Amino acid sequence: MNILRNKRIATIGDAMVVFNPSKTGPLRFVPSFERAVGGAELNFAIGVTRLDMEAKWISCIGDDEFGKLIYNFARGEGIDVSHVLRTPHIPTSIYFKEIREDGAGKSFYYRNPSPLLELTEDRIDESVLDDVDLLHISGVYLAVCEHNIEVALKLITLAQAKNIPISFDPNLRLKLWTIEDARAVYEKVYPSINLLLTGQDEFELLFEGRTIKDVQESYKIDEIIVKKGEQGATVYTATEQYDREAFSIRAIDTVGAGDAFDAAYVYSYLNGDDIVERLRLANGAGALVATIKGDNEGLPSLQELRQFIGDEKLIER
Repeated sequence: MNILRNKRIATIGDAMVVFNPSKTGPLRFVPSFERAVGGAELNFAIGVTRLDMEAKWISCIGDDEFGKLIYNFARGEGIDVSHVLRTPHIPTSIYFKEIREDGAGKSFYYRNPSPLLELTEDRIDESVLDDVDLLHISGVYLAVCEHNIEVALKLITLAQAKNIPISFDPNLRLKLWTIEDARAVYEKVYPSINLLLTGQDEFELLFEGRTIKDVQESYKIDEIIVKKGEQGATVYTATEQYDREAFSIRAIDTVGAGDAFDAAYVYSYLNGDDIVERLRLANGAGALVATIKGDNEGLPSLQELRQFIGDEKLIER
């Protein structure tokens, strides 16, 4: 008898303790901070679990108080942390966030060296992708440590051997490496992926004037999903283009909105929704996160997302 199970994704990457400012404006004028947990890949995993899918997070964190905070937080969100290593040699990464009045901001990282230095290729067991329906890779992970590239390529090879689809968000971080280095590494990833989830500005930086069609044909990518913020998003397949406008909101903090978009798009993709519906859900998730201060505090449950986009009625009392 076949037993239905929730779809499961796997992702790999760093996590950090986040210090959110108590007021907007330049960091040097902020008198105090609130502690939280963040990181692109962990945000994605949290977004997935809140949408009633399962997530396996592969990582290494410091065996210190901040590492224990992150580990317990991830476990409390229902994430599979069985492949999270802890090292006594390198402290857990942290970062401070600066937020401007319009919700835009800057991030100041303290992650060199990163605990991910301890997560080497030989510590990736072939069973890590057992019962996984999709592998998600982020460019942040690729940028943090040079050997992460080989670890990611090993995971990609394992996924391909198991016919597991792969999504990739370039998540370009030019504070971590140069655009030239990013382009060279991403060239190794593009031919293996099914979904490319990229921002409009990222696409233009990475591909230097090349068209969507050219990129799609060169790397045989099934879907290129271009996130445009308040202008919505567009999906390009080999034969079609699908556009969806954004939801109208007042942005408070845009950090994590792209991760929320990715999580909702992957959720909808794995559940067999058509592309228009995937865009609707993904735009809704990204919008919701931007209305709440914090990296992942605004990541919605499936019910919250359905209510926001109008599928379910919100009963307040």
